[in-house]
Amino acid sequence: MAYKSILSVLTDKTFVQSTLAQGIELARGQEAHLDALCLGVDRSQTGYYYAGANAMILQETLNRAQKESKDLEEQAIEHLRAAGIRWGTESGVAQIADLGRHVAARARFADLVVLPKPYGKDHGAELEPTIEAAMFEGQAPVLVIPDNTPPMATPKRISIGWNESAEALVAVRAALPFLQKADAVRVVVIDPPTHGPHRSDPGGLLSQFLSRHGVRVEIDVLSKTLPRVSDVLLRHAKDTECEMVVMGAYGHSRFREAILGGATRNMLEQADIPVFMAH
Repeated sequence: MAYKSILSVLTDKTFVQSTLAQGIELARGQEAHLDALCLGVDRSQTGYYYAGANAMILQETLNRAQKESKDLEEQAIEHLRAAGIRWGTESGVAQIADLGRHVAARARFADLVVLPKPYGKDHGAELEPTIEAAMFEGQAPVLVIPDNTPPMATPKRISIGWNESAEALVAVRAALPFLQKADAVRVVVIDPPTHGPHRSDPGGLLSQFLSRHGVRVEIDVLSKTLPRVSDVLLRHAKDTECEMVVMGAYGHSRFREAILGGATRNMLEQADIPVFMAH
């Protein structure tokens, strides 16, 4: 198993360089093809212009998004041409309410989607629905890159947030190409259940599964000494010098197909190392 088709979705010129740098590094290491979807986003809310708007205002909004898309693609091509990998670009325009449909259509046929962190200063409102669409509707694993993170081909130390959920297991399976090449993988179990079939050996079956795939794995059982599980995971990752966290992505249905659940959102808000997620 390997990542042979990697996708990056670019909606903001601020994050083009860092997102593509990570995508390029992965494409080199995996001998993969990197696609960049460059979307000019109309960030006005649905129905915003309906009262008294005229055709000139609507056309101006469209022209702005089209120019943004073209500028993003030109910037992407400049980076990709010099990378020495197989690559492709595609540009388009989408209203923010319809963004998920375009992202999901491409993510379905990608082995991995590389995206910038959705929260933080000057992070646009479209970054969060982009991640949601890739994971929930596109059913693709996503590698989320925090700001100013050096690109890496293969993380050497990886932490897995393990709670025996289906989402966490999906993420582990999707991350196997990374896990197999890592020098050390830590299965982190926080406050394991005191009842149930795995109470005496939390993380044991996952460790056995990973070992049979050639993964060098250890189990760390921790207490929830901080208010949120994400805080404990990130502190442990820092203490053990991990370069990536693997975890399941949680969501619940609302107006869109799904939106990020609290634990997932907390992790993405606080993480300062790449987070690998799948649903």
